[in-house]
Amino acid sequence: MSLIETEEAARRLARAIASDLSLYNEDKIVQGIQRDDLFTAIHDEIEEGRTLYKSRVSPTLYGRNFYDRALVDIIVKSKASVKSKLW
Repeated sequence: MSLIETEEAARRLARAIASDLSLYNEDKIVQGIQRDDLFTAIHDEIEEGRTLYKSRVSPTLYGRNFYDRALVDIIVKSKASVKSKLW
């Protein structure tokens, strides 16, 4: 399989991985936000997704930080209704 070379496809992949993380780890995410340790609570899942993302996109696109942005957009922003000291 060839590496993803377009910005649009790299963003789409990052968002798909983040969406899967959110879908399959809902309870851990909510608890992590409530306890203010979200990135510790789902560290292994985030890193597994990062490894997948890195294996599929060109090094240039990997360095553009699309994966981390997708994590914030899909996982953090979508849980703004969860009571937390964060907000």
